[in-house]
Formats: sequence, structure tokens, C-alpha cells
Amino acid sequence: MSISKMSLTQAQQQSWRDYYQLTKPKVVALLLLTAWVGMLLAPSAQSQPVVMMIALCGIGLLSAAAAALNHVLDQNIDAKMARTQRRPVATGRVSSQQALGFALTLAAVGFVVLYGWVNPLTAWLTLASLFGYAGIYTMFLKRATPQNIVIGGLAGAMPPLLGWTSISGTLSAEPWLLVMIIFAWTPPHFWALAIHRRDDYAKVNMPMLPVTHGIEFTKTAILFYTLILTLVCLMPYLVGMSGVLYLAGSLLLNLGFISHAWRLKFADDPKQPMLMFRFSIYHLMLLFLLLILDQQWFWRWQ
Repeated sequence: MSISKMSLTQAQQQSWRDYYQLTKPKVVALLLLTAWVGMLLAPSAQSQPVVMMIALCGIGLLSAAAAALNHVLDQNIDAKMARTQRRPVATGRVSSQQALGFALTLAAVGFVVLYGWVNPLTAWLTLASLFGYAGIYTMFLKRATPQNIVIGGLAGAMPPLLGWTSISGTLSAEPWLLVMIIFAWTPPHFWALAIHRRDDYAKVNMPMLPVTHGIEFTKTAILFYTLILTLVCLMPYLVGMSGVLYLAGSLLLNLGFISHAWRLKFADDPKQPMLMFRFSIYHLMLLFLLLILDQQWFWRWQ
């Protein structure tokens, strides 16, 4: 192969990697996990495997579109922050127009898939979640208030509800409990990262809580929210949505979360914010997997 052809191939591979990075695949994977759990907990889920797969594709496409829009809207501040300065749009490897076109294409395809092959309710709710994240949170709340992640976290908490409606076609109380779990989980998860990246956020005048209220106040808020999260996580058991397997597992996971928050507050360890941030990701993954394992264990013993 000639040098020119090798260069072209490498450029194409880099281009695909850049567009893949625009979708924030790790974030979308976590969102799809929670949506999948919402599907499996919905009535008659076992009889609709095809609908589940199509719904996951549609929700995933719209979630990836929201992520790509975030790259476009945040490109100026991304270029100034160490954590984000190598992102494709921030560096110019993908232009704003290209990223916007990519995002709108993903959104359109995802909406059509959900509307045509799942149900209109799920399509509109997922589109509203995209607007809530990319529009309300990224364009307004993120730059307006230190409570940005608390208010805007609702958009990221919606996937379990979307999964439920994709199977049932209706809104119910049960998936809202799952939404509440993610809603309460988001502030301690994100604020731990914000503490680690406080100087970055201060440099771009982003009103994150550690910047506006200080690190010690943020540590207290994190500990407070982990306690709230522990209480919220009891709700699926208290309403009969899950059994003792989930109860025991969620208590252990939340004790671990509280332990991290306690060390963050009272131990002077510069590594603790990122240790807690990483733990929080596994915490949410395992918590939602426990809901499925609990359900399978429950029905096996009926």
C-alpha cells in the first residue's frame, strides 16, 4: 500500500473515531442499561423482545444526538478545559456544521424509529429529554445557576421511564421511582468530578457548586445527597416493586457510597473525589442490575 493510501486510511479511521467520540458512548451505554431495566420491569416485557431491541436503538440514537449537540454547544468552554480540550469539535477535527448535521440526523432517525415501530409516547418523551439536556441544561442552566446539575439532572434520569413506556405504552408510578433514584444519584456523582475539576470550571466562569460555594460546602452537599439517595433507593422495596435481594444489595451499595462521601468530607485525600466519582458509576450499574436479578429470583421462587 502506498504512503498516500495509508494516510487516507488513517484519516478515515480518525474521522470515525471522532464521530464515535461525539456520541459519548460510555454515557449512552449507562443510559441504555437503565432504560433496559425499565423495559424488563414493565408488564409483558418478556413477550416483546423485538420491541425492546428497537426501542433501545431509538433511545440510543436520540441519546447520542443529545451528546453530539453538547459537543457543539460547549465547544468554546471545552477548548479551555483540560478534561475536554481534545474533544473533536473543540479541536476543529469535526466542524460545528458537521457535528450539528450528525446530531440532527441521529435525532431524526431515532425519533422515526421510536414513533413508527415503538409508540408515539416514547418518541415524544425521548425527544423532550434531548431538548431538556441539550437545550435547557446545556444552553441555560449550566451557565446560570450552581443548582444546574440538580435541576438539569432530570433529563438524564428519564431512560427508565422511556424503557417502561416503550413496552407498556403508558405512564405509571413504578418507573418514576427509578427516575427518582437517578435524579438523587446525579448530584453526588457529578459534584465529586466537579471538585476534582474545580479550577477548570472556575477558569471558564462556569457556576458549578465547588466554584460558587466552595469545596467544603460541596462535600457537605454530597454527603447529604448520598443519604437522600439511600432513602430513595428503599422505595422500590417498600412499594413491592422489588424484594429482599434488591433491598440487601442496595443497602450495601449505598453504605459504600456514604462511606466514600464521608471520606471525601472528613479525610484530606486529593484522590478521593475521583475515587468517589468512579465508584458512583459502578454503584448505579449494579443497583439497576440488582433490580433485574431480584425480579428473576422472586419469580423463580413463586
